[in-house]
Amino acid sequence: MLIVQVKEGESIEKALKKFKKKFEKTGVVKELRERQKFTKPSVARREEIIHARYKQQLQAGEAAE
Repeated sequence: MLIVQVKEGESIEKALKKFKKKFEKTGVVKELRERQKFTKPSVARREEIIHARYKQQLQAGEAAE
């Protein structure tokens, strides 16, 4: 359950913006979108490996500079 503390005199728009930000951080929408489609474990693993290689290349590039 998300709780947003609203200060006295604070506008509804600002409180709504805080709520949206907290809701985004929980990752509920992202998880729902992931659950809508099935990804084979082999495909998920392949994507994980590709992402790991990409991150390693970035780190190697930063170390060379």
